[in-house]
Amino acid sequence: MHVTPSPPLPLLKRVPPGGWVAATWCASTLFTLLTTFRLPGEYEPGQWPAAQLYRWDGLTFLALSGAMALYGGRILPRRPLRALALQLTAAGFVTTTLGVGGIPLAQFVAVAVALYFIAAQQDRRTGAIAVALALAMLVGWISVRVLRSWSAATSAELAVALITVIAWLLGNATHRTREYADRLSAQAAEQAVTTERLRIAREMHDMVAHSIGIIALQAGAAARVVTTQPDAAREAMTAVENAGRETLSGLRRMLVALRQADHGPALEATGLADVDRLAAATTAAGVRVDVHWKGERRQLPPDIDLSAFRIIQESVTNVVRHAATDSCEVLIGYGDDDALSIEIADGGRGRGTTTDTGFGLAGMRERVALLHGEFTAAPGPSGGFRVTARLPVPAMAEAGAR
Repeated sequence: MHVTPSPPLPLLKRVPPGGWVAATWCASTLFTLLTTFRLPGEYEPGQWPAAQLYRWDGLTFLALSGAMALYGGRILPRRPLRALALQLTAAGFVTTTLGVGGIPLAQFVAVAVALYFIAAQQDRRTGAIAVALALAMLVGWISVRVLRSWSAATSAELAVALITVIAWLLGNATHRTREYADRLSAQAAEQAVTTERLRIAREMHDMVAHSIGIIALQAGAAARVVTTQPDAAREAMTAVENAGRETLSGLRRMLVALRQADHGPALEATGLADVDRLAAATTAAGVRVDVHWKGERRQLPPDIDLSAFRIIQESVTNVVRHAATDSCEVLIGYGDDDALSIEIADGGRGRGTTTDTGFGLAGMRERVALLHGEFTAAPGPSGGFRVTARLPVPAMAEAGAR
């Protein structure tokens, strides 16, 4: 699975939940105040203002409720239940100032928005407690007014309760959808690692079979001339020793992490010698690949040689498919510290896709980890995307290669 950084979110999606709650509170309060005036086209205000609305006590309650609502929106991500309690208290204060029998729907919209974010982002227990608190306030408000023989807008409160439950259901549905997407992503990542390990097993099978074949041929040749041509027999046995050490080194680094074999078709063994051919084919397809070699080129162990080529091949393929650019650079460095460094950089959009390409970043990271190397994949400092890998070359394997 090819995993890449997400693109920048649209402006509205960057607003935090507390910002939406605060904006909703301000808009609903402004709407409530506007209804106390006779607007154009009306013969009278939509709601006659209470006597205390524009007095010092009404304005004080209005200011306190606004402060509580804004502070509640600020602490919503960290303390969701306390934030909801502040929103409910603010709604009650404003309703008292308005002098109406029931909490208006406009004053409960901010509570519904906060409840949606709590249900969507917090655990299910917290969401259930939050909706219970909101409904309990509505029930308590009506009960107190009925017990005191005051007028209670029961029908209006039932509508408010319905909107509250709908907001909670929507948030809970969003929470379930996110959990399902996370499970799918985890399963896909696990499958990508398993698939890549099986791919490595097939490639390792090819390398081991090749090395054992060389050992058998050299040993047979040495056995035939050991008495007549001792020098030739000695050279053949030296070749057997080098091939055996090289094969054991590769097995020691990679096969420890592989647990089962794959019966699929074996892949053709390739290496860094094919990078120029890969660059020519990609350039012919429309994306120029500039290959730069640094340091003295030398023979590498087959597993490191093959892994380096696979990393370059997949990175270049991702550039062609997803970077929306017409060029990229490949840097291959043979360091003096017995390590091979690889860098693939492009000047494209710096983003990719979640489509499974068969190898992808998960596979590259797994392959480098099996070789005890270092791997990074991130947007470049000046744009685009950059993949880097550092593969250590064991001294014994390098000496055998020479």
